[in-house]
Amino acid sequence: MKIRADIAALIRAGHTNASIAHRLGCDPSTVAEARRALRYPPAGALERLYAEAVPTGRVHAYRPERMPTSPDQAAANRARLLAALRTPA
Repeated sequence: MKIRADIAALIRAGHTNASIAHRLGCDPSTVAEARRALRYPPAGALERLYAEAVPTGRVHAYRPERMPTSPDQAAANRARLLAALRTPA
């Protein structure tokens, strides 16, 4: 199968089939066939989230003006949360 270079580039960049089809004006099945030919996994929303969010280390609601939580503070927060969950209501 001959694969269009523009479709292959967007697949490698991590775009979904629907996004690629919309951008390039082709059918999503064309993109799906190219994805299978390139042996890339299906690009659903959840798979794309796992593929992009974990390696890049990006945080969805990151605000640079807010100080990051220190490991000690994170441990204290975790301990308070577990204690609250263990307390009978």
